[in-house]
Amino acid sequence: MKVTIVGCSGSFPGPDSPASCYLVEAEGYRMLLDFGSGSLGALQRHIGLYDVDAVFLTHLHADHCLDMCGYHVARTYGPAAPYPRIPVFAPADAPARLAAAYGMPDEPGMETAFDFVRLSPGTFQAGPFTVTAGLVNHPVEAYGFRVSHDGHVLAYSGDTGESEELVKLADGADLMLCEASFLDRPDLPTDLHMSGRQAAQHAARAGVGRLVLTHLVPWHDNARILDDASRGGFAGPVELARSGAVYDLS
Repeated sequence: MKVTIVGCSGSFPGPDSPASCYLVEAEGYRMLLDFGSGSLGALQRHIGLYDVDAVFLTHLHADHCLDMCGYHVARTYGPAAPYPRIPVFAPADAPARLAAAYGMPDEPGMETAFDFVRLSPGTFQAGPFTVTAGLVNHPVEAYGFRVSHDGHVLAYSGDTGESEELVKLADGADLMLCEASFLDRPDLPTDLHMSGRQAAQHAARAGVGRLVLTHLVPWHDNARILDDASRGGFAGPVELARSGAVYDLS
């Protein structure tokens, strides 16, 4: 299983990265976890425009899903259009919300390009991948993911505050992509985002192999996020996400 960080900026694209988007590949199958603002352009540095086989959206904030609109254009009006519909696993309101963002009527909406599958807590199959979704703590319906293939596991937090469900999803994972949107302080809001320290605590409890801190908000000094993580009790390797970084889980 190969994991490429397409975008890792939190809340909006930064100078060095688009918003959230992660490319996961195995056996010739290519799947995206989130498709946030600015990520469609960067994605084409790694695979062809029409090589995406499935998309999983953690939630419907723009920095995690907005480039679905541009991808609808590509798959609907490209030179060999119409292209086959691809499955999009997403929260319940995704078809209407994305159609509204695009500025198109609900019918036919984006279903001409995408086959929307409503997410709920549970396990889904996408090509060779087994994906387990669990509800995490964010102001909207939001999921974390556990992606398994050939004995290897990737965990992805999506956006969340402290979450027991995330610890379960990440149990024993080889790689954990965990959001670290906040600088650490005593009065952090609950059920919104996490700091580097909290991300490291979750990684330690889950017993993951490697922690990559992501959803890095551009106005922060990322060195402080990494320093916060050093106080979370995680003994494994910890690093900041970087657009273009590749991890081979094999």
